[in-house]
Amino acid sequence: MSSNPNIQTICCIGAGYVGGPTMAVIADRCPDIQVTVVDINQARIDAWNDSDLSKLPVYEPGLDVVVGRARGRNLHFSTGVDEAIANADMVFISVNTPTKTKGLGAGQASDLRWVEACARQVAKSAKGHTIVVEKSTLPVRTAEAVKAILASVDQPSEPRSFEVLSNPEFLAEGTAIRDLDNPDRVLIGGEDPAAINELADIYGRWVDQEKILRTNLWSSELSKLTANAFLAQRLSSINSVAALCEATGADVREVSRAIGTDSRIGPKFLQAGPGFGGSCFQKDILNLVYLCRHFGLPDVADYWESVVLLNTWQQHRIARLVVQKLFGTVTGKRLAILGFAFKADTNDTREAPAIRICQDLLEEGAQLAIHDPRVDPVQISRDLKLTASHAPEADAGPTRGSLSGEATWWPSPDVASAINGSDAVLILTEWQQYKQLDWRSLAPLMRKPAWVFDARGVAEPKDVVSAGLKFWRVGEGDG
Repeated sequence: MSSNPNIQTICCIGAGYVGGPTMAVIADRCPDIQVTVVDINQARIDAWNDSDLSKLPVYEPGLDVVVGRARGRNLHFSTGVDEAIANADMVFISVNTPTKTKGLGAGQASDLRWVEACARQVAKSAKGHTIVVEKSTLPVRTAEAVKAILASVDQPSEPRSFEVLSNPEFLAEGTAIRDLDNPDRVLIGGEDPAAINELADIYGRWVDQEKILRTNLWSSELSKLTANAFLAQRLSSINSVAALCEATGADVREVSRAIGTDSRIGPKFLQAGPGFGGSCFQKDILNLVYLCRHFGLPDVADYWESVVLLNTWQQHRIARLVVQKLFGTVTGKRLAILGFAFKADTNDTREAPAIRICQDLLEEGAQLAIHDPRVDPVQISRDLKLTASHAPEADAGPTRGSLSGEATWWPSPDVASAINGSDAVLILTEWQQYKQLDWRSLAPLMRKPAWVFDARGVAEPKDVVSAGLKFWRVGEGDG
């Protein structure tokens, strides 16, 4: 498609997991458009500008290559928010919208304070005609509030105008660059056909036109919430079946394969595990629950809320099962945790299943050696709300403090260090390296009788058992 002369400069507010990769791909695919990603977090911007591309604040396979091609040419990272907005023909709002922790709608509604702040900053700094694009995940009719803010700010001497579009992201962390390069669809919601076409023309440089869907604003906003709710629902459904398989002697992998061959169902999102995590699934479902209650649909709200409740139940269930298998107590026992990110190929830990499982085990007095190839130990400390300790000697045995229930955790530089001296191993993230572990060489490092709890179904059962270890795999019964 020919270049779009009307959009020459883009500003994206928010340099996180969505804004950074999305703008990097747009800049890479549209070298004639100047793209500036802005954020008030100086450390984050410095990381995006670091000459060492391995230090980017977001880990996504292939992201370093894309950033390396475009950065300094037409991709820029800056804390100069007002200047970037003033120079932009199109402004993307891609800031965090977490679930509210207090006030009206606490625990379910999205906290829109940063979205509102962005809208006010755009209203203050924009010049001429500006297309404002909602990229953050937002509740239905948020665009109405953004439009009201843009229209209410006192107009400067020069004329200005705004159009608001909804362009939700459907990225899966770990495959974000691939998803951006070859999306299932690009959804653009709006009221002004000309503005919609401006954004469609940008995506049209590399996305087939039949994949670019045009809707009204409200349908676009609701589609994002609904898509994530449906995917999360499948995960909770298969995890409920996994528990039944364990009780009856069935194998959830065989059940998943059987039902996944049904063309009406399909095979995706039918992998049993420790539950869903990430920044979107739980937040978006709870937002949907809040909206349903707000609009007088309590039964619908209860239905979607059950998806989240079952997800939480699955994580508590796994922690309880570990305690039960280890003679009813993990107090003072050393457990190796393999994987802390909510999924492989990302360093994101938001709502990671490992957080709740580890917290439950720490509550029981466990000593956790945690290994993850991408997650910073500082982030693990934040998530667990517990400062890391120094790794004790593997053969020292439990201390008096640990036997009295004093829980600790420490980061391990490699898998062998994590496993050394442990009573059990928990695989909580499906990193490729955990699929290739040599259990015969690792088993002698553990205190017998030793267990492997595979919550991701990535280990080969016969390899673990033949190494002399007891084995539990999610969704697999004893029968």
